[in-house]
Amino acid sequence: MTQIDFYTHVQDRQLFACKLSAKALEQGLRVLVLTPDENSAVRMDQMLWSVPATGFLPHCRARSELAAVTPLIVDHDPGELAHEQVLLNLSGDRPAFFSRFQRLIEIVTTDEADREAARERFRFYRDRGYEIRSHDMSQTGKRHS
Repeated sequence: MTQIDFYTHVQDRQLFACKLSAKALEQGLRVLVLTPDENSAVRMDQMLWSVPATGFLPHCRARSELAAVTPLIVDHDPGELAHEQVLLNLSGDRPAFFSRFQRLIEIVTTDEADREAARERFRFYRDRGYEIRSHDMSQTGKRHS
């Protein structure tokens, strides 16, 4: 069953997603970053060229011929899934295919509309018996802004 983690009170969703992606890659995991739309996918793709500042996160878009061998995929429409390890959901919606992944990560900002949508996703997952872990980033002393 998919392990679900909610990271709440995050100031900058995309920057935090870059940091979580880097951590997952360090652990040898493959990540799909699901964005809400094409523009967000392009912004995330560009950000991954400079974050972290001291390294590079090998990534590509879902339809790239390199997707099958690239550990980090960024797209709003993943098409055929190149892997099923970690799904980092930035879309704001519940991905229909989330249960195919070993792990789902939800990043929730301080925006009230985002928080309410996340509460609905949380209830959906909980009501179906998924184990959910919550991480309040306002309590860490480093809000990842």
